[in-house]
Formats: sequence, C-alpha cells, structure tokens
Amino acid sequence: MINLLATSAFHSEVIPAWGWVLFYILVILMLVADLKMFGRKGQHEVNVGEALKMTAVWIIVSLIFCAGIYLFYPVDSHEKAMEFLSAYLIEKSLSMDNLFVFLMLFSFFGIERKYQHEVLFWGIFGALVLRSIFIFAGVAVVQRFEWVLGIFGLFLLYTGAKMFTHQEEQTDDLSKNVIVRWCNRLFPVTMQLHGDRFTVRENGKLMVTPLLIALITIETSDVAFAVDSIPAVFSVSCDPFILLTSNIFAILGLRALYFALAAIAKYFQYLKYGLGIILIFVGVKMLLAMNEYVNAVLAWLGIPVTMPHVEISTGLSLSIIFGTLVLSMVLSTLATKKLSHP
Repeated sequence: MINLLATSAFHSEVIPAWGWVLFYILVILMLVADLKMFGRKGQHEVNVGEALKMTAVWIIVSLIFCAGIYLFYPVDSHEKAMEFLSAYLIEKSLSMDNLFVFLMLFSFFGIERKYQHEVLFWGIFGALVLRSIFIFAGVAVVQRFEWVLGIFGLFLLYTGAKMFTHQEEQTDDLSKNVIVRWCNRLFPVTMQLHGDRFTVRENGKLMVTPLLIALITIETSDVAFAVDSIPAVFSVSCDPFILLTSNIFAILGLRALYFALAAIAKYFQYLKYGLGIILIFVGVKMLLAMNEYVNAVLAWLGIPVTMPHVEISTGLSLSIIFGTLVLSMVLSTLATKKLSHP
C-alpha cells in the first residue's frame, strides 16, 4: 500500500477543538497587531525600513511557532516541526511570486502607496479564510481518495515546467483581465480614488472605487495561486494542523514583504526558475511515493515502465527547497552586479 499517508498520517484528532480556536484567536490578534504597527489606515505610507523590520518579525514569530510544535506537539514532534518548516518555506517562496502581481495591480489602478496596505490587509484576511477552506477540503478529499495526490504531483510538474516558459509580458495588460472586465460590467465604477474608501456616492448613486476592484482582483488571484501552492505542501505533510498553520504564517508576513519589495526586488531576478525547480521536485516526490497508482496507470496504458517507490525524507526535502531558493537569489545578486559593473 501507499506509504505517504502512513508516514504523514492525519493526526488532527490529537489537536483538541480548543487548540484550533486558540490558534485562530492568535491569528486575529496578530492581524490586529500588524494593522496597528503599520499605522492608522489611509494615513501612513509604509517605508522600506519598516517593511524589512516587520518581515523579520513575522519570520521570527513563525520560527517560534515551529519551536512550539517541536516542544509540545503530541505526536512525532520532531518530524512535525520539520514538516511545518518545509511547508512554510514552500508557501513563503511561492507566495513571493504573488508580490509581483500585487505590484502590477496597484500600478495599473494607480493606487497610492499609503492606501495599498489597506487593500492588502483585507486581501490577506480573505486569503486566510479561503486557504482554510481549501486545506480542509483538500485533506478530506485526499483522506478519502489518496490517488488524488498523484494528480497533484502531475499538476505540479506541469506548473513547474510552465515557470520556465512563462513570459511576463503576457500579464502586463490588466485591462484584458477577466475579473477587471467583469467588475467593470457588473458594478458602477468610478475611476477616481477616494482615499481609502471602497465605495462612494456620486450624484446619489453608489459607486465602487478602484480600491475595491483591486481587492477583488487580489482575492481571485490568490485562488489561482492556491491551486499551485496547496497541492505542493501535501508533498511534505497530510496533517491538517501543519498544513493550515504553515499556510497562514506564510501569508501573514506577505503584507510586510510586499512593501520591502522595492528594496529587494533585484534578488528575485531568477526566482521564477527557482520556484519552477521546487514545484518539479515536489511533484516528482509525490509521484515516487504514489508509485503503485502510477505503475497501475502505466500498465493500463501498455507502457512497460515500472516506477520504484522512493521516500524522500522531510529533512532532505527542506534542504533541497532551501538550497534552491538561496541559489536563485545568489545567482540573481551576481547577475545584478554584473549588469551594474560591466
């Protein structure tokens, strides 16, 4: 039988209901703290220094939570801590790709920097709700139909390969974006910003502002990104608590990281290639662990190939993912220096 679910079994029952409630209370408190640290809404422009400090704070908080799992998790605490760290790193790295989409969206809608954190706050809040739904649904499906993990693996191979062929110019014209066009047809839209307001009345008629259109577009974009990232974390764990907490901690720091983008964008030149390698790696890992199903399909197709069963440890996975990210940033730094000093 398949060993993937056996080695990363569903231990949600070891986390009592009060533990889940406590975690979500903690998340709400962290969201409120994040909003307060960035200043009063609509009246403060987040600078790069603040953003870098907050990014560091969120990473430290995530590592503290990981240490808590290592010390207190009721089952296989060392392994669960490694799973959390691996899933967090996958989600964090894949979430970085979202930042460039956010940057493009705000530029397209002409949203001033001092109002962007309001949109990102509600965008991240919505993402937390959607990710929770997706993860619980995904866990239920995989628990009932474990062969779905093989489909996840194939999909990750496809999306990873796509990273190497995707052209940035394809997404530059947001006026052709389906969501933007749909919102313009469905809602009465004013093309003028009204501070940090999402709706406004003009001549007695309720109108939505570009701020709300940007928020809707960000939320729908996150759904698309979740289709890539959530299957990827199933390669390291099937524990719903580990999957959910790693996702949420990765997302919570996104708002701060976005505002640091201007200062560290040069380190992302080769990021998409690194992400492609990571997606291909986790896809291969999932397929190797699902070899019985893969071999059954190959036999049905009449393909005389037998895939061996290979278990890649969480520690090795973490090393490969982290090493790939570091390498992509080192190469980006070297390329940037070469361009600046020909």
